[in-house]
Amino acid sequence: MADEIRSLEPKTLWNNFADLNAIPRGSKKEEKVIEFAKKFGENLGLKTIVDEVGNVIIKKPASAGMEDRPIVALQSHLDMVHQKNADTDFDFDTQGIQMYVDGDWVKAKGTTLGADNGIGIAAIMALLESTDIVHPPLEALFTIDEETGMTGAIGLKGGLLDAKMLLNLDTEDDDELTIGCAGGIDVTAEGNYSREELQGDYHSFDVEVKGLTGGHSGVDIQLGRGNANKLMNRFFTELVNNGTELAINSIDGGGLRNAIPRESKAVISILATNLEQFNSVVTDFNKMLTSEFASTDANAELVATSTEKAPTRLHPEFQSKLLKGIYACPNGIYRMSPEIEGLVQTSNNLARVLVKDGSYEILCLTRSASETEKQDEVNSIKAAFELMGATVSSGGSYPGWEPKPEASIIKLMQGLYKEMFQEEAHVSAIHAGLECGILGTNYPEMEMISFGPNIYGAHSPDERAQISSVQKFWDYLLETLKRVE
Repeated sequence: MADEIRSLEPKTLWNNFADLNAIPRGSKKEEKVIEFAKKFGENLGLKTIVDEVGNVIIKKPASAGMEDRPIVALQSHLDMVHQKNADTDFDFDTQGIQMYVDGDWVKAKGTTLGADNGIGIAAIMALLESTDIVHPPLEALFTIDEETGMTGAIGLKGGLLDAKMLLNLDTEDDDELTIGCAGGIDVTAEGNYSREELQGDYHSFDVEVKGLTGGHSGVDIQLGRGNANKLMNRFFTELVNNGTELAINSIDGGGLRNAIPRESKAVISILATNLEQFNSVVTDFNKMLTSEFASTDANAELVATSTEKAPTRLHPEFQSKLLKGIYACPNGIYRMSPEIEGLVQTSNNLARVLVKDGSYEILCLTRSASETEKQDEVNSIKAAFELMGATVSSGGSYPGWEPKPEASIIKLMQGLYKEMFQEEAHVSAIHAGLECGILGTNYPEMEMISFGPNIYGAHSPDERAQISSVQKFWDYLLETLKRVE
C-alpha cells in the first residue's frame, strides 16, 4: 500500500508522508518521531535544534536570488490522534499507519490517518530537501503534543526563531485561510465510590453504544453528532425512569478529550422481573437513535448482549448521583459567536467516562474564543460534578488567537488565492485549538496565518486526505513563498 501512496503527486510530499506514517507518533509518545525529524535535518546538513521540550527546529538558507526576502517560519505538529475502530486490531505504539488510496482520497485501515498534521509536516520536509524550489530563508518548526495539551508550543521559548511571519499548515479545508482560533482548557472530575455485592435474581448484559460518526471536538462540534457518553447515560436514565431496577457494574466510554466519543461500553444487570421492559426500552432507544441521528450518525445503535452475571454493582446512591451529574454536564455548543456568523464561540466535549473497580474519571475539553466565557463553562461543569461529590480540577489552559486581518501575509495570500483559483478564499477564525495563539505569546510581532488541504474526519478512523486538494495546497504554498516580500 505504501508504494501506492508514494506514486501520488507531488511525489516528494507523499513520499515524506509515507515515511512519517511509518513512525509511531501519538501525543506524549513522540520520542521516535522527534529523532526522525532531527536526523532528517542533520542528514540534509541543515542547522537542526531540538529544544528542551522536544520541538524540532530546522533552518534552511534562501534559494539563489531570494536572500533579501524576509525569513518565513513553517509550522506543523509532529503528533497525531490515535483512534481506531473497536474491531480493528492495531497497536499504535509499534505499528505504522496502514494507508490506501480510494479514488481521490487517502485513507487508513480502521484507524486515524495522521494527515492531521502529517501532510503539513511532509510538505515542510519536501521544502527542506528541495534543490530546485524557489523560497526565502526558512525556519521549520515541528512542535510536539499539539493534540493533548499543546505543551510543545507552550514550551517554545522566545529567541529561537528569527522569522517575522509564520505559515501554520494545520487548517483542514483548502479554501480556508484561518486567522484566529479558540482557546481551550481540560476539565477532570474524579473520585472513588463504594460497591456492593449483586444479590438477587439479576441478568447481566454487555451494553454498547456504537456506530457513531465522532470527529474533531472543535471543528465538528456544531454538526450535532451523537456523543456516546451522553447517549449511554440517556439510556440508563430511560431505564430508571421506566421503573427498571438497574445495577451498573462498569462504564468505559470515549477516549481522547479532542475527539467526539464514538463508542461506550458498560456492564449492567437487570432484575429478572424487569427483563421485558428492559427489552422494550432497548427497542425504543434504537428507534430514537434512528429518528434523531439519521442525518448525522446513520449507523448508530445500542446493542445489549447477555453475559456472565456481574459480581458487584455501584452503590445505588452513587449510581443515582453519577447519572444526574453526567446528564447535567454541558456538552456541545454553549454559545455561538455574536460577531462572526456561523462560528461557535464556546463549547464543551464530554470526552471520557470511566467507572470501574471503585474509582471514576470523567474528562472534558472546553473551548472558547472568550477567556471569561471559557471559565463560565468550566464553572457549569464543576457544578454538575461537585454536586455528586467529585473532585474537579482544570489544567492545560491555552489562549486563543486574536485575528489581525490587516496583516501583510494575510493580504498577500488572500489576493494570491483569488489569482490562482478564480474565487475568494474564506478568511475566518476556527473553533479549534491552533498553536498560533500560544506561539504569539513569545513572538508577539510575528504575523501568522493557517491553511492546508482538505482533510475530513480528523480525530476519527474516518479521517481522509483529498489527493487533488493536496496538490492544490502544494502549488499555493510554493507560490506564496515566491511572493513573500
